[in-house]
Amino acid sequence: MFALPLGDAAALGFDPDRLGQIGPAMQAYIDDHRLPNLVTLIARRGQIVHLDARGVLSFTTGKPATPESLFRMFSSTKPLAGVAACILYERGLLTPDDPVARFLPEFGDSRVQIPNAPGMTERAKRGITVRDCLTNTTGILNPGTMPAFYREQYADVFGRLYDGLDALKTLGWMRRDDGAPSVRALAELPLMAHPGESFEYHVGYPVLTEVIAAASGQPVDEFFQQNIFDPLGMDDTGFYVKDGLAEHFGDSYIPRPSDGVVKLEVFERGETSEKINGSGEFCVGGSTGGIVTTVGDYARFGQMLLNGGELDGVRVLGRKTVELMVGNHTGDMEIPITGPGFHWGLGVATYHGRDRPAPLMRSVGSYGWDGAAGTTYWADPSEELMGVCLTQVMAAGMMPNNDYQETFRRLAYQALI
Repeated sequence: MFALPLGDAAALGFDPDRLGQIGPAMQAYIDDHRLPNLVTLIARRGQIVHLDARGVLSFTTGKPATPESLFRMFSSTKPLAGVAACILYERGLLTPDDPVARFLPEFGDSRVQIPNAPGMTERAKRGITVRDCLTNTTGILNPGTMPAFYREQYADVFGRLYDGLDALKTLGWMRRDDGAPSVRALAELPLMAHPGESFEYHVGYPVLTEVIAAASGQPVDEFFQQNIFDPLGMDDTGFYVKDGLAEHFGDSYIPRPSDGVVKLEVFERGETSEKINGSGEFCVGGSTGGIVTTVGDYARFGQMLLNGGELDGVRVLGRKTVELMVGNHTGDMEIPITGPGFHWGLGVATYHGRDRPAPLMRSVGSYGWDGAAGTTYWADPSEELMGVCLTQVMAAGMMPNNDYQETFRRLAYQALI
């Protein structure tokens, strides 16, 4: 099974010549060495109208990227985390407003920093909820940016979070060598804000990982495999590269200044990657690389949501649950990472278009999200349209004129007739 059926672009409302502009435009980013590769897919009404793979998996080997290539998705895993939480909600195993402390008792007595009073805290107005984890509104402060005086005051906690962990484990707040989830130590740190009152990206998702495991009674990789990957036929997808698929997995890169010019350098080699040789740790928010998948597998996931929770006769979520997932769970809260015009749902950012100086080229109600290695996915229910764009460059925006994601989206929309 590959992805979705191929469709006739003209019959599905596209100008084929305009749609054909996408491939050459993507090639320009590769020719200029702004990116090593780009694999792109556009589907409308459940059928593929554009599928293209360009560039190489590794500058060293020159092996070409293909539609079967595997990509580290990082935070593009967050929409799947939203689906996982919604599955558990439908089954009555959790609700969005359940306190995290129901599953992780350590979070039962949170305290919050008092502004302009270093070292002083007050009791949180309420506990962190599952919804807070999904919407990035837990109030948890990223330990990496916590003020020095708190690091000193909570030195023992930071020791349990960080001591003996390599850089990747630190980023993921993963289980320590003794098997204890280090995210539980976060419960002893003061919050930066009362839960639900401000946006701090990602930090609730390592906690959500433990909540999903506790609520389901399964390791998160098993839960995702049985309830998302297998039902949707996402055969090549997992939190680690599956046996026999390593040849489809390449290097990741990062832009770095060199002799006055920004150039791509290797960030992680495919053959020595955590995703092949790692310890089997998982974070549903994308720490440690998130899932590894292909453009076709991810498109099947995206089409399931566009279909209202069903694909090929298999229902993963109810239609109203999907509406709940992409709906507005942050009200009028400022979302710095998106800028005006967006709210946050349960694992996705959704475009409402308000308070922007000018509209964006997409329909109100469009949703999706991106990943740290340059991946992006968006869905437009009004147009029955979906796009997936994959590459492997960390902090791709550091490379000058690297607006490939917006170019991809713009060319997809301008081809509609």
